Amino acid sequence: MAKDGSEVTRATGGRRAPAGAAVLREEKTEAIRAAVFEELAAVGFARMSIEGIAKRAGVGKTAVYRRWRSKLHLVLDVVSAVAAEGLPSPDTGSLRGDIRMLLEVAARALRHPMAAQIIPDLLAEAARSPEIAEALRTALLDSQQGVAAAMVARAVERGELRPGVDARLALDLMTGPLYWRLLVVRDDLPKGYLDELALAVASALEA
Repeated sequence: MAKDGSEVTRATGGRRAPAGAAVLREEKTEAIRAAVFEELAAVGFARMSIEGIAKRAGVGKTAVYRRWRSKLHLVLDVVSAVAAEGLPSPDTGSLRGDIRMLLEVAARALRHPMAAQIIPDLLAEAARSPEIAEALRTALLDSQQGVAAAMVARAVERGELRPGVDARLALDLMTGPLYWRLLVVRDDLPKGYLDELALAVASALEA
């Protein structure tokens, strides 16, 4: 059965594939991406293999290599895709409310068992791989810094913050304690912790 022209165009990055060229099926691509997260959580980057990813995704190795030439490029692509989604930009009407909502979303993500396994492993690999380090910078800093900058700008407009507050500092104050508690110390968050942290961060920025 003939392939739809738009499907072929999408699969080849906007160019119509030549006659007989393989079409990259989106469902296989998504299965492979999901398998990458599962493999990273199960065995870590160093022990992860294309064979293991293909087996977990229910595809052949050729299907993986058609899309990515190595496991490094595959992981970089997946991490970049996660970064592109980013964090939501809360707009509750107050700085403290925005901080509290951001903390809730971040804490939920960091509590996920897969994230708890993957992020520390990739941070360790980043010390040995400039490519992974740059991808993580995008995933863990650049995408979130835009959210923090928007929150600070709205707080300045409302008169809650003075002009010139450093958005990078605001992001450090908001997310640093969560990374420390959940990924480094690996301790659960006490009841009311997010409320107290939101108040402390808002007070520090307002000072």
